[in-house]
Amino acid sequence: MSTTNQNRRDSENPVNRGRHEHQCRICSHPKRDEIEQTFIAWVSPTRIAKKYSVSRDGVYRHAHVFGLMDRRRRNVRAALERIIEKAGEVDPTAAAVVAAIQAYTKINAMGQWVDRSEHVNLNELFERMTREEMETYAKEGKYIVD
Repeated sequence: MSTTNQNRRDSENPVNRGRHEHQCRICSHPKRDEIEQTFIAWVSPTRIAKKYSVSRDGVYRHAHVFGLMDRRRRNVRAALERIIEKAGEVDPTAAAVVAAIQAYTKINAMGQWVDRSEHVNLNELFERMTREEMETYAKEGKYIVD
């Protein structure tokens, strides 16, 4: 189901939070905060269900009612950190590790993808160069920045 369809379904059928809290095993769980933080940190709902003796479906229901899905999406850096940390423990391809690192560097603290670009004004660069630096650049295509 697309995010748009999910949002439409959620707005058409809002969950009664009081009813949910009364029936939800996670809401009454002594480690509710830990369960929620673990979910936001991209731990598998199946693993959460086993560790805290709750149902996997209950983890998802609880997450939807309390907006944890959006918090989890914004915390995609945590998922990438887990991949990067495991790089030394498994045999991933070099390309997979590099891709995870590249993605990690492009996601800001709010979970937003930020494409960084760098623009170099060659006229300004040439104006700052000494004659010797310009000749080296012309001959070898190299410019050494102090």
